[in-house]
Amino acid sequence: MKKLTSKRVKEYFSWRTDDELRHCPDCVTLACNEVYIKFSNEFTVPKLKAEDFMKLLFFNDPIEGLFTHSYGFHTATGRNIIETLKMKYYEYESAS
Repeated sequence: MKKLTSKRVKEYFSWRTDDELRHCPDCVTLACNEVYIKFSNEFTVPKLKAEDFMKLLFFNDPIEGLFTHSYGFHTATGRNIIETLKMKYYEYESAS
């Protein structure tokens, strides 16, 4: 398992956009890593990474093999992943 790091969150966000990262990179990291473990146990998707969840959350990038989008819209799986990520992020943010 390749864990996501706060440094990687900051680097990827600044590479992808000129906008300022307004969310706590540590909380994003913890949420993405936890959701990665949860969904990798539920689905057998090769090459799935915690970074894929960050990309879905921040930039609405589909996760290959999880069918998070259909015709440009979120599927039930995609909505579930996003809501789970948001819930975990706010849990970690409120604890810090």
